[in-house]
Amino acid sequence: MTEQIDSEAADVDAPVRIDPDTFPEDKRALYDGVHAALAALPVYFDFDNPIAGIDATDLHNLNTLMGAAIEVQVVETLNGIRSVWDPNRTWAEYSFVRSSQAFPDVRLARRTPQGFEVIFGIELKGWFLLAKEGVPSLRYKVAPAACSPWDLVCVVPWYLSNAVAGKPQVGAPWVEQARYAAEWRDHWWQNVRKPKNANDPTGVQVPADAAPYPSKADLVSVVPEKDGGDNFGRLPRCRPLMDTFIEDSLHQPILGIAATDWQTFLHIHSDNADGEAVLKKILAMDKTSKAQVEARAERLRGLLRDLATEFDFS
Repeated sequence: MTEQIDSEAADVDAPVRIDPDTFPEDKRALYDGVHAALAALPVYFDFDNPIAGIDATDLHNLNTLMGAAIEVQVVETLNGIRSVWDPNRTWAEYSFVRSSQAFPDVRLARRTPQGFEVIFGIELKGWFLLAKEGVPSLRYKVAPAACSPWDLVCVVPWYLSNAVAGKPQVGAPWVEQARYAAEWRDHWWQNVRKPKNANDPTGVQVPADAAPYPSKADLVSVVPEKDGGDNFGRLPRCRPLMDTFIEDSLHQPILGIAATDWQTFLHIHSDNADGEAVLKKILAMDKTSKAQVEARAERLRGLLRDLATEFDFS
């Protein structure tokens, strides 16, 4: 369900991104380099093992099954294209390591006698484009103070090369300053969102001692005073933070067909729906415009034709 927002409050005292020109010179170069490397993921990402044998109606759950493996492969890809983010080997002793139980869960670090020394972090989340939710399932509750100015939060959309089978491939990721994303989330929760009950408190409790690169035991999560729907931290709801990225990603072509149309196709075939029920769902998708219904139905018919061509069901 789409939550109501106060459009006038969206710009009042809204947070602003940190100017990268204020970063130390070496961190600015690293920040720009990692941005470039993340943008290049669709070119360099390679997942060796193809996926097959999953019922089409079970594909919605693939992010749960494969999400961690995709994120591990993203980290390996980043380390494999060091020449993009560290062309002068300024950080030759450092590599990206994944630590799923800590924030951020991907850290550029080196091992020392005292432990890992971290200089840069990325909070990373994969998003399977055919997942039932239709948006990333990212939960982001970290306090702004737990983010270094140059840290990033990144969502990598992915899909299977043959839609319902094949090798995982990735699309253009969403990349944002981690601190700004946390600040915008808090601003949206307190000032932009309109709770169903106007008397509900909208405040948040921020951990007092949060600092960058915390240990697993450190308390760095922001806690809302009231969150009956368990929606705090869902960044896709904190509009318009991810709107453009989500819209663009859902138009990612898979076998020449937009991901959003694949979602529709899989959704109407869920729950063992028979042919008649599927047809009714197609016709009911948009009752306000016959032309839109016919156009969407034609896209679905085209999808079925393409599937029949791509796979041998005999």
